[in-house]
Amino acid sequence: MRERRMTGVGGIRLSYAVWGPPEAPAMVLLHATGECADDWGAVAPALAGDGAGSGAAAAGPWRVYAPDLRGHGRSDRPGAYSLELMRDDLLAFLDALGLREVVLVGHSLGGVVGYLFAQDHPERVRALVLEDVPVPRPRKPVAPVRPEGELDFDWDMVLAVRAQIDTPDPAWAGRLGRIGAPALLLAGGPASHVPQDGIREMARVLPDAELADVPAGHLIHAAEPEEFVRLVRDFLERRVRGGGRP
Repeated sequence: MRERRMTGVGGIRLSYAVWGPPEAPAMVLLHATGECADDWGAVAPALAGDGAGSGAAAAGPWRVYAPDLRGHGRSDRPGAYSLELMRDDLLAFLDALGLREVVLVGHSLGGVVGYLFAQDHPERVRALVLEDVPVPRPRKPVAPVRPEGELDFDWDMVLAVRAQIDTPDPAWAGRLGRIGAPALLLAGGPASHVPQDGIREMARVLPDAELADVPAGHLIHAAEPEEFVRLVRDFLERRVRGGGRP
C-alpha cells in the first residue's frame, strides 16, 4: 500500500511515496523530467512484493521509495536547479531516511541523477538500474516547448537540466569508471528519442554492466510494466540476491 510523506533536505522539502515492508532492503526510484513519484505506480507495488499494479510477479519484497525531485510534483520549487543539486538532494534524502545502501533505479533524467550519484557515492549504491538514459556526451540542442496550462513541475527546472544534458560536464563521462555497483541498462529501441548507441556505449564503459533491449520506446516501465519488473527482478536476484539491510 502506497503512502505519501514529506522530508526536509538541504533547506527544501521533498515529497515522496513509499511502498513495501519497512524491514525490507531499500530501493529508490527516480523519475523522468516533468514526472513525479506517481509515474512509478504501475511497477512499484510489484517491486515492493505485493504484485499489485502491473500484474507482474513480485520482485521483492523491497522497501520502495520514490521522491519527487526538486521542482517536480509536491516537492518544493526553490528556483535553483541543476543535476548536481538533484544528486545532492538524493544524498540528503538517503541520510534523512537513514538509508545506508540502496538499489537505485532511474528513468531518463532520474537515470542521469542516478549515475552522477553512483560516481560520487559508490558506497551507497548496491545496484544501479538505468532505464533509457541519455549518456554524458554532447548532443544538438532542441529548444523545449512549454506545454499549455498549469504544470505539475517548474518550467525553469526543465530549461536548466536540459541545458546540462545537451552539454554535459566532460568530467561526467570520465567518472563512469568509478561506478563499482552492478548495473542494468534498459534500452527502449528505435521508438525512443534517446540515442540507443549511447546506451550501448555506456554499457561497455561501466565496469560491471548488463544491457537489455525492450523495444517499447522511452517509457519502458509504463509501456511494458511486466517485462520491466521481470528484468529488474532477475537482475537483482542474480547480482544482489535480495539480501542485506536498508
